[in-house]
Amino acid sequence: MNAMGRLSLQDKLAILSDAAKYDASCASSGTARRDSRDGKGLGSTEGSGICHAYAPDGRCISLLKILMTNFCIYDCAYCVNRVSSNVRRARFSPEEVVHLTLEFYRRNYIEGLFLSSGIIRSPDATMADMVRIAKTLREEHGFRGYIHLKTIPDAAPELLEQAGLYADRLSINVELPTDASVKSYAPEKNPVTIRKAMSEVRQKREASRDRSHTGKRPARFAPAGQSTQVIVGADGATDATILGQSTRLYTGFGLKRVYYSAFSPIPDATAKLPLIRPPLEREHRLYQADWLLRFYGFAVEEITAATPDGNLALDIDPKLAWALANRHLFPVDVNRAEREMLLRVPGFGTKTVNRILTTRRHRTLRYEDLSRMGALMKKARPFVTLAGWSPGALTDTPDLRARFAPPPEQLSLF
Repeated sequence: MNAMGRLSLQDKLAILSDAAKYDASCASSGTARRDSRDGKGLGSTEGSGICHAYAPDGRCISLLKILMTNFCIYDCAYCVNRVSSNVRRARFSPEEVVHLTLEFYRRNYIEGLFLSSGIIRSPDATMADMVRIAKTLREEHGFRGYIHLKTIPDAAPELLEQAGLYADRLSINVELPTDASVKSYAPEKNPVTIRKAMSEVRQKREASRDRSHTGKRPARFAPAGQSTQVIVGADGATDATILGQSTRLYTGFGLKRVYYSAFSPIPDATAKLPLIRPPLEREHRLYQADWLLRFYGFAVEEITAATPDGNLALDIDPKLAWALANRHLFPVDVNRAEREMLLRVPGFGTKTVNRILTTRRHRTLRYEDLSRMGALMKKARPFVTLAGWSPGALTDTPDLRARFAPPPEQLSLF
């Protein structure tokens, strides 16, 4: 503790911002519009004056993303900050987090705060400090920027309720893909308690939308919704299991997003954990599959059926893998096909499909039209037919998959 007391604010920031990289964050979309252009308060939930940064895996980190502390009383096997881990520790006071948030915002580095924490003393004590930070920013400093709190499911319900009054988004981690894995690798955490807390957040959000008999709206509650995080690669769960759980979370708790966080091997924990498949590539494919489930009408069974082990292909995206496994459904006539089938064409996004449907009401589409509409024709060519283009035997070419797979790379000898 004495060593921690000698740390400067800059030292703490270096330690706790680095420790926060294991938490998946989200942008400020979906929240209420607030800004300080009326001369009242400070900050904005919109992107004006924000310096966006991107992590190596492509995530936007335009928020001040920190842990309040990386001390923790829990001993989750997959967590670098678990109590038995030999890492450098630090802890911010609530006042220090408030100060950093305001100073970073004034310098146009961030649009808001993403705050998580290890568990110190108790879940209630930790959650109370996090709520205090959000409350101080809102009420004492008039901060109108975005706040995302990663909440603690074991904390008292009244603390969770207070958190939702000050934060734009709340997230509660389900941790691992199955209850059995949580019990094995995070024995202090209870999946039932986690789901109960997520259900309470959903109920409070729904109640906050209802007007009273006088027509008055209740106080807003986490207007940008709630999200969760699933750690990928720390247990033996297949992608089918992970995506199946995500589907249940979306429908059961009205989540805005499920975030997939690739497990980062921890030297003294790796021997205890059944690491499977390259985690960062796997994380990327899961995000793509998640998108297909939410916006393209796919079912989990369809996406994961392309491989016999229930996992997604790593060398090609899941939509292309599905199309290659279902070539009997192609080529699709772009000028006649239903929306549902157009969405399944590799290289066609939702915006492209909308443009196709709008334009073809007035005229027949030709091959060159699709590129102008945003279609990725390198992927789409074998799967579509329209005026000026027919793939012929290309759709059934035996080496079609090889044409899409990334080229081999020469490995370094050093």
